Amino acid sequence: MATYPDSLLILNGKSAGNDLLRQAIQGLRDDGARIHVRVTWEKGDAARYIEEGITLGVETIISGGGDGTINEIASALIDLPTADRPVMGILPLGTANDFATSAGIPEELEKALQLAILGKATAVDIAQVNDKTCFINMATGGFGTRITSETPEKLKAALGGVSYLIHGLMRMDTLKPDRCEIRGEDFQWQGDALVIGIGNGRQAGGGQQLCPEALINDGQLQLRIFTGDGLLPALFTTLTQPEESPNIIAGKSAWFEVNAPHGMTFNLDGEPLSGTQFRIEVLPGALQCRLPPDCMLLR
Repeated sequence: MATYPDSLLILNGKSAGNDLLRQAIQGLRDDGARIHVRVTWEKGDAARYIEEGITLGVETIISGGGDGTINEIASALIDLPTADRPVMGILPLGTANDFATSAGIPEELEKALQLAILGKATAVDIAQVNDKTCFINMATGGFGTRITSETPEKLKAALGGVSYLIHGLMRMDTLKPDRCEIRGEDFQWQGDALVIGIGNGRQAGGGQQLCPEALINDGQLQLRIFTGDGLLPALFTTLTQPEESPNIIAGKSAWFEVNAPHGMTFNLDGEPLSGTQFRIEVLPGALQCRLPPDCMLLR
């Protein structure tokens, strides 16, 4: 029988009735694991449950949900003093699971749960926006953000990540770029952006590799701008032959500043943030996370 450290699973309410998850939890409990379970109902629940977990003495806080749940838990964890922060584990139960997929978290719930409890803790970066809001995976702006936020819940439940693509094709009439200026270390660009990806992780929107070279422990953010020059021709070339597209601008920096005179919205792991000025910077090694030993997001 394995020796399991105590853990707290914070479960998104949408997954509370998952029978396979109940079986996986019971199987590990039968093997000696002590797993506390709490279900979120509204924003702020995760932070309260983390405080409860600290009182219970758990070593790991497990995020049971999608990218938004991971984001909420990671953001609450870095608000704690470093010495008090439990390790974060990941149980992918969302629509797209972009961060978990990039990190190589197993889809099989029992294997993912074992990794979340027994996996090696690794220091990973997290990004902070305007000294307040955080994301662990990616900030996306432009047309892709509008599609992600507008995709109906029923469509996501039925089709998963591909629902974003289908809804995007249905809304091509709204395709228009955002004029903005972006600065970083040794980087400056100004123009019309169709899609902006600022990645700590690599993919968003149900599997789109917006920042394919990003790493989560290198103290850097990857930037990709899909420019709006030519709109539809640009989009077609970018999606079909990205390595040949003149409409992709790439950068790398520990911070980026975005100025959008007419305002724009960034999607931070599923959480929208609107404004005209954004400063996005890395907090290196701010979080301990249990990841696979062959995780491709680690250098």
